[in-house]
Amino acid sequence: MTEQTAERAPSTMDQLIRAQAAERPETPMVIDPLSRLTYRELHTTTRDLAALLLDVGIGKGIRVGLLAPNSTDWVRIALALTRIGAVLVPLSTLLRLPELRTQLRVASVQHLITVEEFRGRHYLADLGLTANTPAQQADPNLPALRRVHTVGHLTTTPPTPHAAATVDALTETVTAADPLAIMFTSGSRGLPKAVIHSHGNAFGAVRSGLESRCIDHTTRLYLPMPFFWVGGFGGGILSALLAGATLVTEAIPDPKTTLKLLRDEKVTLFRGWPDQAESLARQANELGISVPTLRPGSLEALLPEHLRAHPGARANLFGMTESFGPYSGFRADTDMPRTAWGSCGRPFDGTEVRIADPVDGHPVPPGSVGMIQLRGPNTLRGMCRRRRTDLFTVDGFYPTGDLGHLDDCGFLHHHGRSDDMFKVSGATVYPTEVERALRTLPGVAAAFVTNIPGAQGDRVAAAVVCDTGTTADALRTAAREILSSFKIPTVWRLLDTDDAIPRGTTGKVDIHGLRNLLETGSR
Repeated sequence: MTEQTAERAPSTMDQLIRAQAAERPETPMVIDPLSRLTYRELHTTTRDLAALLLDVGIGKGIRVGLLAPNSTDWVRIALALTRIGAVLVPLSTLLRLPELRTQLRVASVQHLITVEEFRGRHYLADLGLTANTPAQQADPNLPALRRVHTVGHLTTTPPTPHAAATVDALTETVTAADPLAIMFTSGSRGLPKAVIHSHGNAFGAVRSGLESRCIDHTTRLYLPMPFFWVGGFGGGILSALLAGATLVTEAIPDPKTTLKLLRDEKVTLFRGWPDQAESLARQANELGISVPTLRPGSLEALLPEHLRAHPGARANLFGMTESFGPYSGFRADTDMPRTAWGSCGRPFDGTEVRIADPVDGHPVPPGSVGMIQLRGPNTLRGMCRRRRTDLFTVDGFYPTGDLGHLDDCGFLHHHGRSDDMFKVSGATVYPTEVERALRTLPGVAAAFVTNIPGAQGDRVAAAVVCDTGTTADALRTAAREILSSFKIPTVWRLLDTDDAIPRGTTGKVDIHGLRNLLETGSR
């Protein structure tokens, strides 16, 4: 995007929805198994819903938690909120009650919008709250919370004439600098962080990666990621909106229903995590279901053999919640230069990457491994209950905690987390490097690596999702061909699926849980 085009591009949610409704009114924006919305319908229904939100006391700057599974209703509510400048706080349906209370408190959520039940969870009853009534006295530990609303009530109630007449005036007051969303994230350790993103920085982050992710107005995109994660909200909803594409989603992915949905809706692009695509591909073979409309740029396990690249030839898109999704990549349907294989591509426009010494913070020479630091207009605006001086360096860089190096051509290579690296016999082991190598072995679908204690110090341990009949001895022998001896796992746990891999509420692998898994039943 040129500078002149960027200046003319919509910079708030309201501007974006109006522009897309005018340009492609009959194009479907979002589809779920039960309903769909065109861009014209998205504009009209979110405008009406935004007016209703004004009726119930939600306006610009109000922080609103949204607790619901993926659906067209999730999209409508989230976009209606952000059109009028309310701050969206997506909440995970995986949260247990103490975690949910913590996030409501940390983000100072003032209104909560929730489904009444999902997968056996009754959120209102768990919280001791009643829908559509004041909530101030219900829980003294949630002093900011004013009111709770149900999705069903909000999506079926018409606004008052006064609210309908004033909603447009309110949307015009929203600017690119206003907060768009507070996204929760957590690493493998520590408490969740409430990351603040503005309309401008979130739009910039998503726009910068659309080409690399092969998303344009012809794309019919499916992601298995929940909308409450940045991968679903930014990589799914905002990516479709900004490109004028169609997003296909479902509340509970299941191989049979997902494959049918992909086929029936003629999905052209499947993005997400590689292990999800690999699991779905195995099911597709067993069920005899194909998705012939998928294009290169989709995760390769679902593509025909002749459309797949050599291992490592395509970039591993790399990002985080603080960068509102990927900040480094390369066109997903194009091989990188041979010297860059295995890298995360190049940093996108709008994000400056610096590699610094993890201890003293000083920049390190090109090619040296250090902590990745980010700066630029597409990165986070701050975090709830955190001072800016605690988050950023004096010159404005955000230390990510990730380790990496930039090669001479500017390609970023990831080496894991600074708090996950460990030493074996004095040599440094990066779990991500070992995982990447193990995934290239025949029969291996996924690998998860960490350290566990041993009599002589840390040992390399791996949980590997692999074909039935694969043995630890065979994997160990094959690993000797691609890894230095000190990097080869000495502890193995072989799994049929990745269902046993423990994950936190943001979907990331729980390292403590992984260690427990590897210390029991390993071989």
